[in-house]
Amino acid sequence: MKVQVKVPATTANLGPGFDALGLALNLWNEAIFTPRADGRITLTVEGEGAERLPRDERNAIAQAAWQVCDVVGKPRLGMHIECLNRIPLGSGLGSSSAALLTGMLGANALLGGPLSDEEVLKLAIETEGHPDNVAPAMLGGLVASIVHEERVFSMKLPARANHGPIHATVVLPDFEFPTERARAILPREVTRGEAVFNISRAVLVTEALRTGDLHLLGIAMKDRLHQPHRLPLIPGAIEALEAAKRAG
Repeated sequence: MKVQVKVPATTANLGPGFDALGLALNLWNEAIFTPRADGRITLTVEGEGAERLPRDERNAIAQAAWQVCDVVGKPRLGMHIECLNRIPLGSGLGSSSAALLTGMLGANALLGGPLSDEEVLKLAIETEGHPDNVAPAMLGGLVASIVHEERVFSMKLPARANHGPIHATVVLPDFEFPTERARAILPREVTRGEAVFNISRAVLVTEALRTGDLHLLGIAMKDRLHQPHRLPLIPGAIEALEAAKRAG
């Protein structure tokens, strides 16, 4: 029995929707899982990160797969995983969430599906620590997510443009900015004014995408919770944002 898994790239912290809004993109990692009888995990990797990702149990996909086995109380499966990576690593496109979900979905399928989709999503969010990449990678489209009393509440939101599909332009830096570092530089507290600034614009972002009134995004996508702290550490990021605004 072989299992094929496809997981999309995502862009999260969408404008003012810090840790809440995420969007799936039409860029996919693929993996094929084949059981092994010896209890080991081996991998082949093509594409992004192929020259440096581990080919054994140290790989993030392998660790996520065995995490599912542990959670459901089953022996750790042996498997060979063929990976085709199209999502660049450490670039803000959800490569870690994609690896996490790939491993969990693949192992869950090999085990016969003991976890529901909601349970897989909950486990992935608990592992990742925040839902904004994992949820759209699992559900697709534009997704708003919260965690309440140990339950995950994620909702797909409508997103359209008045004149055809929405296209994303992605500018990739020539260096990696790991999630751990990006989160570590953020302040632990924010002012009420900063909170109100983001809350009001988050509502406007979802409404602009629902109605297709995309010219509002130039105003609504502004943020005061994380972008002011992160952008100065990414050479060219401020200039890229300004160029995007000038281009409409």
